[in-house]
Amino acid sequence: MAVTLQQIAEAAGVSRGTVDRALNNRGRINPDVAENIKRIAKEMGYTPNRAGRALALSKQGIKIGMIIQSIETPFMKKLLQGVEEARQEIGQLGVGMEIRTLEGQSTGAAMVEMESLKQNGCTGLILMGTEDDNLVEKINAFADENIPVITFNSDAENSKRVCYVGQNSLQSGMAAGGLMSQILFGEKDVAVLSGYPLNHSHANRVRGFLREMQSCKPEAEIVDVRYVYDSNERAEQIAEELMRTFPKLGGFYVAAAGASGVCRAVEKAGKKGEIKIISNDLTDENIEELKSGLIQFLIGQDAHAQGHEPVTLMFSLLVDGVRPNRENLHTDIVIKTKYNV
Repeated sequence: MAVTLQQIAEAAGVSRGTVDRALNNRGRINPDVAENIKRIAKEMGYTPNRAGRALALSKQGIKIGMIIQSIETPFMKKLLQGVEEARQEIGQLGVGMEIRTLEGQSTGAAMVEMESLKQNGCTGLILMGTEDDNLVEKINAFADENIPVITFNSDAENSKRVCYVGQNSLQSGMAAGGLMSQILFGEKDVAVLSGYPLNHSHANRVRGFLREMQSCKPEAEIVDVRYVYDSNERAEQIAEELMRTFPKLGGFYVAAAGASGVCRAVEKAGKKGEIKIISNDLTDENIEELKSGLIQFLIGQDAHAQGHEPVTLMFSLLVDGVRPNRENLHTDIVIKTKYNV
């Protein structure tokens, strides 16, 4: 009997998608891991038959659907690169994929796309979760129809989704709170600007930040938590308003998109370096603000992995019947300063 990729994956202690990338020299993979996989494949007598595999899968009608919201943001554009790379990989194996992109975040619009993808023959869905009960019910209904759902970037943790791929957002917020408590001197106030109220990751970052600030620097008052809906213009206006209203303001935590707007407001007010800014995501814009000294810390979450891994996990589930070995597959929390970016 021919040796399968799944058998090699189990022997190497990695995912099936990682084995596929290693044996075909495609995608990002640690060189030592790739070498070990190739050695194990050789020892097991693996011989590839990709053409036959692709033909067999194409006849099964397997198709993956993916919904990406906030596509206009720099982070999601980076994430889409990982998705496209994974789509090419599974396409060579005979599995189709349909991607829907939405500007902004809307649970209602996402659920409309879910139904549309189902009607188009998608047998598994990948989407961003929210804390909206309607979406949880929709995911559960799909699961009951044997259409598995994987969440990425933002979870719907009380649903029947297969797994979540993304940062541990609560810990990310706690990291931001710990950092802010160390660089905030004197009797200073802090304001929080977040993205969308129902976005699970945005909400958890705020929760983690507030928790850690209370623990590490209880004397610092959190004057407000505002939502900017991924808009730099809105973030700039809110930051200007908060600086006028609270003269002791000494720090901004930007839990989602909008850091560039806050930076513009702080620079125009002549408070660069005086007001500390901590934000999420290693986008090109944010990195330039970090280098300039307007942002003190950036917290990265690996956009490429959040785009690529859900696709390979869904492929393994639909093709080989292999479920992820964990419910939460967390990407790294990476802390960058202008000295190590």
